[in-house]
Amino acid sequence: MPTVPWIRVGTPARPETLIMASRLEVRSLRQVPGFLLASLRLLRQARQAPGALGVSLQADLRKRTFWTVSAWSDKAAVYAYAAAEPHKSTMRRQKASMRESTFVFWTMPADELPVAWDQVRDRIARERSASG
Repeated sequence: MPTVPWIRVGTPARPETLIMASRLEVRSLRQVPGFLLASLRLLRQARQAPGALGVSLQADLRKRTFWTVSAWSDKAAVYAYAAAEPHKSTMRRQKASMRESTFVFWTMPADELPVAWDQVRDRIARERSASG
């Protein structure tokens, strides 16, 4: 499973940090290469976004599933990133290829970064169970 390891991009200004994790699934294997390239471009954007503290990405290519986790100074920073280009138009273009998406937010002590992938998967699994 290809993984972009945790990249620290900022220094927390507060003891608590906001975590945003996602699970994104595309409809077909044909869409995986394009989605992977788009994900890497958005990872680069996140690394430069104001308020970003760290990012990571995993892709399970055979299962057409992409996982992201990022740490932010606050929700306003996450929303500003999502509304900025190229994220905004990329997500609009990729919407037709998406099968399922799950997004989860929580806070954790900044000194516990990076977030472990098992914690990301557990939180997303709980969210999917609760909403499904």
